[in-house]
Amino acid sequence: MSIDKLSAPLLINQIEFRVQSINKGGYATILAYKDARADMNRLDEVLGITGWKREHLRDNRNCIVSVWCDEKKQWISKEDTGTESNAEAQKGLASDSFKRACFNLGIGRELYDYPIINIKLNANEFKLENNKAKATWDLKIKQWIWFSQFTGRKLTYLACKDEKGAVRFVHGEFIKTETK
Repeated sequence: MSIDKLSAPLLINQIEFRVQSINKGGYATILAYKDARADMNRLDEVLGITGWKREHLRDNRNCIVSVWCDEKKQWISKEDTGTESNAEAQKGLASDSFKRACFNLGIGRELYDYPIINIKLNANEFKLENNKAKATWDLKIKQWIWFSQFTGRKLTYLACKDEKGAVRFVHGEFIKTETK
């Protein structure tokens, strides 16, 4: 088992982004997150499909993710609890507890170090409804293209362009690397 491979930063195309909130001034706070598929893919990629297992306890509130360690000839387990989602409560609960247990194994832990992503929205991308700011259909964050760069495990650059190619967010400085 390679802890380094298991806990290596996720590629930017393995990360999802969604609007967490919009304030009345038209600034959106964007949340970077991983879904359970990113965890399953990383576990399969590093350990193979038979090198890990997951168990749910307490009506899916807790999940134990275990990985086989050849060196110790035993399962190494991490456990965490989750919360229900708004859409599908039980499925969301199981998924959340699984993702949290995988954070304990190091998968996606770099997400905790991502900067706060605040983006000024264009006037057509939000509206005020009952004195609350809401996204409109013109805010197409799922179509935005994100870029990241790491030095070791530290995020040193994060940026995105919207679906029209306009730069919407930049954090850090991109370091050009030589290619051979």
